[in-house]
Amino acid sequence: MLDTLITNKTRIKLLLKFFLNSNTQSYLRSLEAEFGESSNAIRLELNRFEEAGLLKASFSGNKKIFQANTDHPFFKEINSILQKFVGIDRILEKVTSHIGELKEAYLTGEVAKGNDSNIIDLVLVGNNLDRMYITSLVEKTESLIHRKIRFLLVTESEKQAILEHAPALLIWKS
Repeated sequence: MLDTLITNKTRIKLLLKFFLNSNTQSYLRSLEAEFGESSNAIRLELNRFEEAGLLKASFSGNKKIFQANTDHPFFKEINSILQKFVGIDRILEKVTSHIGELKEAYLTGEVAKGNDSNIIDLVLVGNNLDRMYITSLVEKTESLIHRKIRFLLVTESEKQAILEHAPALLIWKS
């Protein structure tokens, strides 16, 4: 649906990259390699976002590093739209209710990096989490969002060991 509203594929990739995870930082050449698109097309869109105040830039040596401007008045709305596009809102709504003593939920993998993916990786942190119930909720949610959901259940003591090796985005906390 997002591609119906925004027909520029580069713009959609940049929105997902920077606005799903506001901690994401990147520079032109890395985006060129990641997206497989020309640097001119990416530069044009980066400049538009920066001029609109949606992205902020800083320099590291000769590299111009871009990051989402979380102070922009539309940041939360853009983030919310992208979460709906990816299906995170439905995952949270379904998974966080009645599953046990859930403390935190994290996105990991490609989506946590700000990349669109057909697979959504979740790490659920808590105690006495009902795996069978979570599995049934995930199956229902997958059919609604048309994406595969992989989840990992961990205790608070296991959390650090799991999350230190991959990008992680906290999406829910009790």
